[in-house]
Amino acid sequence: MSLLEKVNEHFSNSIQTKINTADLLPNKITKAAEILINSLLDGKKVLTCGNGGSCGDAQHFSSELLNRYNQERPALPAIALCADAPTITAIANDYSYQDIFSKQIEALGQAGDVLFAITTSGNSANILNAVRVAHDKNLKVIALTGKNGGDLAGVLDAELDVEIRVPSDITAHIQESHITIIHCLCELIDYQLFS
Repeated sequence: MSLLEKVNEHFSNSIQTKINTADLLPNKITKAAEILINSLLDGKKVLTCGNGGSCGDAQHFSSELLNRYNQERPALPAIALCADAPTITAIANDYSYQDIFSKQIEALGQAGDVLFAITTSGNSANILNAVRVAHDKNLKVIALTGKNGGDLAGVLDAELDVEIRVPSDITAHIQESHITIIHCLCELIDYQLFS
């Protein structure tokens, strides 16, 4: 296969994953948007987290809320828990890498806030711990996942939380769909609160 064919294959597979996501997940995306909107209307905040590329996506979502998405509007309260290197390394060094998000949620999370957790596999121990502590503190959870949902699928509360599971086993295509979902959520938040 030539490099040009490889490029075309990647785009084709990515597009197909997004088409599958658009076919299967609009209701879940809408429900997640409603949770975020209601929390923000109640004066609460969004805490985001993820590892690696998912950390980048968590920071991206937080920055879209704090600054703006497509239109001028007031800043919305969001904190990317994966953005504070001194805090993360202190917790990882003194306790465990598995606690880097849960310890921050213990300190910053308040009932009515939303934890926005991103994990392509659903098996990241620090995300699982974050969700458990979020539940203890009465936060709702929105999880962006992929593959089979991993262990996280069994930790989420089916009544209160929303799992948006991209129908793919390929991490790169899951992440590409995650960013589209994040932008869709930003669009819905801006439309509902500021249009």
